[in-house]
Amino acid sequence: MTHSEKADSPFRIGLLLLPDANLISLAAALDPFRAANDLAEATLYDWQMHSVHGGAVTLSSGLTFETTPLPLQAEMDLLILIAGPGLVEQATPALRSWLRQMRALNIPYCGVDGGCWILARAGLLNGRKATTHWEDLEGFSGVFPEVTALPDRFIIDGPAMTAGGPAPCLELMIHLIGMHHGQELSGRLANALHYDPGSGAQRMVSKPRLNEMAPQVAKAVEIMQTKLTSPVSTAQIAREVGLSPRRLEMLFTKHLETAPGAFFLKMRLREGRRLAQETGLSVSEIAGRTGFSGPSPLARAYKKAFGQTISETRAAR
Repeated sequence: MTHSEKADSPFRIGLLLLPDANLISLAAALDPFRAANDLAEATLYDWQMHSVHGGAVTLSSGLTFETTPLPLQAEMDLLILIAGPGLVEQATPALRSWLRQMRALNIPYCGVDGGCWILARAGLLNGRKATTHWEDLEGFSGVFPEVTALPDRFIIDGPAMTAGGPAPCLELMIHLIGMHHGQELSGRLANALHYDPGSGAQRMVSKPRLNEMAPQVAKAVEIMQTKLTSPVSTAQIAREVGLSPRRLEMLFTKHLETAPGAFFLKMRLREGRRLAQETGLSVSEIAGRTGFSGPSPLARAYKKAFGQTISETRAAR
């Protein structure tokens, strides 16, 4: 029975925890629902922690959690799969078969960290858009060519949800709670958890690593992030970081494999896609928030970058 058929009952979450998963990913997946219950002063959500065989599961931190075995007759409204390393060994035929049964029951499913890989190995992401941690995205795309791998923080494509790490997972759960119970509750929840939403795309390079290798490029990226609504020229950014435009372009090409202007445009378009997916803003409003002079220039650049219109993006939600 689906949750919509039992509207007065709590939304039931099954957390499938695999050995060596990260504690922070578990907290990001679970604690927003606990906090939502507290803020609403009602049991909006209920959850149960599972593992393949039941019993104690040890996380990468060394902490252990007691779990119940995978249910033969699952009664849940959402399955969240959290995994760490050892993905080939853990994605056993039995687990993959069980996951496919969940899909056959029309139970939505979410992969966090290594959970995205296991969902893909089970075939649950075939023909869908998905994400994983940015460091693994290229490898993920190579292993699963039937999945459209994107660098978004999180993706919802039909029943399939994927998050690129703990912080995007937290953002995804707050987003789901907003879908279930409105923006007022999700806004209070974000404030309670001191969460400030990020842009729609993951960082495609580690900020600490970039600071160490090319601090002026890192500074330029920070400037771009603050100027999404009012873009500035490469020449102006170069002046602010103490370089010539030519030198900044050379450093971007060396460390980010793209020109500053192209990198900045990609950032703005990814933010536009996030706004298209997560808000009801008009195309004109999205254009204003991403630094385009109007809806037509945004529409042309968006179509070229993503191969679809903003309306098509929204229709696929």
